Amino acid sequence: MKNENNYLSLLNTLKSDIENARLKVALTVNEQLLELYWRIGNNIYNQRKEEGWGTKIIDRLSNDLRKSFPDMTGISPRNLKYMQSFAEAYPSFLQAPLAKLGASAILQVPLAKLPWYHHITLLDKVKDMDARVFYIEQAVQHGWSRNLMMNQIEGNLYLRKGKAVTNFAATLPPIQSDLAKEIFKDPYKFDFLYLAETHFEKDLEDGLVGHMTKFLLELGSGFSYVGRQYPLNVGGEEFYIDLLFYHLKLRCFIVVELKTGKFTPEYAGKLNFYLNATDNILKHENDQPTIGILICKEKNKIVAEYALHGISNPIGIAEYQLTQAIPEKLKDILPTIKQIEHGLQ
Repeated sequence: MKNENNYLSLLNTLKSDIENARLKVALTVNEQLLELYWRIGNNIYNQRKEEGWGTKIIDRLSNDLRKSFPDMTGISPRNLKYMQSFAEAYPSFLQAPLAKLGASAILQVPLAKLPWYHHITLLDKVKDMDARVFYIEQAVQHGWSRNLMMNQIEGNLYLRKGKAVTNFAATLPPIQSDLAKEIFKDPYKFDFLYLAETHFEKDLEDGLVGHMTKFLLELGSGFSYVGRQYPLNVGGEEFYIDLLFYHLKLRCFIVVELKTGKFTPEYAGKLNFYLNATDNILKHENDQPTIGILICKEKNKIVAEYALHGISNPIGIAEYQLTQAIPEKLKDILPTIKQIEHGLQ
């Protein structure tokens, strides 16, 4: 009888929370929805913990809530379980900003700005709190859809962002340096390209330009494409930049050089030359110093750091990764192009 009374008390509490939330201002519908879901999840979690109830209680709650609110969606057993997980993950949701929810970073973005189905994805896919806070901040800042956020999670953006070898701290003012470092990644994932294991720089460049939308997505927000094999006339001689961009937030040109082999120190010297020329020929007086990024197939981190030491222009060095090649043991099993064409006849 006691358990039944406790259950009815919990059910009435949840019904009251739902009714109160429905009365609040429509302009804050997402915040109010998340607050409601957190209250439901927190009540369920606390009551189950105190009473030792099993998972079947959630099925019963869902059924009774549906009877009381037949027009309400989102109270399925599966969603109630997510609400409980949400409350467990962020126990101070209603009392503290995101920065105090267990993450090491100091952030100002509240959880309430992210839609519920984004949170479901994060609860399923990201278990580390620091990584989850990172994706919350990035999703809110850049307006990611859930699918785009999923792509970034699957691409391990958290582990790649800001990881390029750079000399930004020595060549840029602190604010510009920090921002520039966070913009570049290592490695870049060009998994939208299907190139042979042995490919040339022109093949890589053609592929990136041919998939410019996906390339820009991988580069990140703020990049504006200017051109490929961009000509620079220096001393009466023509030189060509592989890819030239302008970054709207950094307010500077970005010179991208592509190398399909291993990084060598000579590459940094050539890129430094391009940066000098770009600053003298293209840079407007209100622009910030041009930044160079050299994207290569492979690099030795220590060699890259030594190569950048003493260079006065800001340069970053990162690797790129393509779609993994088909394992040798599967090549004999998969049909050839000729066999596929024959089957279509």
